[in-house]
Amino acid sequence: MESSTTTSYSVVSELEGTLLKNPKPFAYFMLVAFEASGLIRFATLLFLWPIIALLDVLGYRNGSLKLMIFVATAGLHESEIESVARAVLPKFFMDDISMDAWRAFGSCDRRVVVTRMPRVMVERFAKDHLRADEVIGTEIVVNRFGYATGLIQETNVDQSVFNSVANLFVDRRPQLGLGRHIISDSPTFLSLCEEQVHAPVPSNYNGHNQRLHVQPLPVIFHDGRLVKLPTPATALIILLWIPFGIILAMIRIFVGFLLPLWAIPYVSRIFNTRFIVKGKPPAPATAGNAGVLFVCTHRTLMDPVVLSYVLGRSIPAVTYSISRLSEILSPIPTFRLTRIRDVDAEMIKKELSNGDLVVYPEGTTCREPFLLRFSALFAELTDNIVPVAMNYRVGFFHATTARGWKGLDPIFFFMNPRPVYEVTFLNQLEVEATCSSGKSPYDVANYVQRILAATLGFECTNFTRKDKYRVLAGNDGTVSYLSFLDQVKKVVTTFKPFFH
Repeated sequence: MESSTTTSYSVVSELEGTLLKNPKPFAYFMLVAFEASGLIRFATLLFLWPIIALLDVLGYRNGSLKLMIFVATAGLHESEIESVARAVLPKFFMDDISMDAWRAFGSCDRRVVVTRMPRVMVERFAKDHLRADEVIGTEIVVNRFGYATGLIQETNVDQSVFNSVANLFVDRRPQLGLGRHIISDSPTFLSLCEEQVHAPVPSNYNGHNQRLHVQPLPVIFHDGRLVKLPTPATALIILLWIPFGIILAMIRIFVGFLLPLWAIPYVSRIFNTRFIVKGKPPAPATAGNAGVLFVCTHRTLMDPVVLSYVLGRSIPAVTYSISRLSEILSPIPTFRLTRIRDVDAEMIKKELSNGDLVVYPEGTTCREPFLLRFSALFAELTDNIVPVAMNYRVGFFHATTARGWKGLDPIFFFMNPRPVYEVTFLNQLEVEATCSSGKSPYDVANYVQRILAATLGFECTNFTRKDKYRVLAGNDGTVSYLSFLDQVKKVVTTFKPFFH
């Protein structure tokens, strides 16, 4: 096969089995079922998997696709599907990208992605991360109230994709087509392309193109509770584990309330929870001396609690958006930021005069190996700064959420079979590295961000809390204090999907 080095090419590429290594979209519909609806729909779709697989084997690809779409989306509001497509699916799509296919796809000027999945599930990822110009997929039928019927407009999906590609390239055929070799009664879009490359794409294809995009744009922010892609086997394990996980979480939380903080890292080993401590933590503040300000990376709601566990004493934490329930259940004192700079500065100074304090300058959590921009407020208030690098590992469930109810975060964390927390204490900043030496607060904040990122092997970014919430929740992350009735409504909304 002769490689083309022309950079004016247009390319049409199939998503499943080409740009994505996995040719089966079942796991992505499982994600929609779980994240947009709940366990009942998730379990229903899993129990129908043998029928879906059988239809595929017998050649009824359209039938199996329509069954998956119906079970995963029927009755969901269109906005709920879009929310999952925006906040959850991109992470799992990115993890499955074939870099060989991407190199051929990314080297062309005009890029079109075709998929058998509903367009609404794919479009955000394809345009934001794969830099696609157009996305062609199936269209879900939505009623006048905005709810998905579970049906699609297309009768023959392959024929519909063929027609859409033909209409898109009326004046000139696309130069390159990437896709699987599939025996079908209908013509495929590959027959419209001047050059056809079947998946898997050779690793040396377009290897000398100087305009090649080395990598797709990374996924920095993502949401959803599931850590692993719910393939049939993984989904079954998750379903079987959930009852045991809930019981285990309740036991772990109950034990945490009963025992003194210093004892928890030792007793937690019995319940398969690990705390890994590196570095030398500072001694407690003595009477009459200002406390130490622990400046930490922010990974989960459990960060300040874990810090108190490993130090063996209660360290008050400055918070912003944790739920009222989390504040009530917290074993350590918490102080809410108002986001009014002068008010917050006075509050932090007051608490530091009473002893040690922990702050999270990122202002929100980030799951990926990136650090958000650090607020410089902490650097203005004290020179007694101890950077702390915190990270965690879980197997089944994420302990953070931007779209859901944050009060469930500790429960999901402790539902994991073997949660692990790593806490690395760095040396207290030298006076030369603080504002006392004439450095600006921004220089100090950026320096602390860099050394924490280097410790964790992360990358520094300029993204903020607002950027995260705009991507994941469609708002700027501003917290409003809800009435009791509004809080009840939010809790009910959280659990409503279990009864779809």
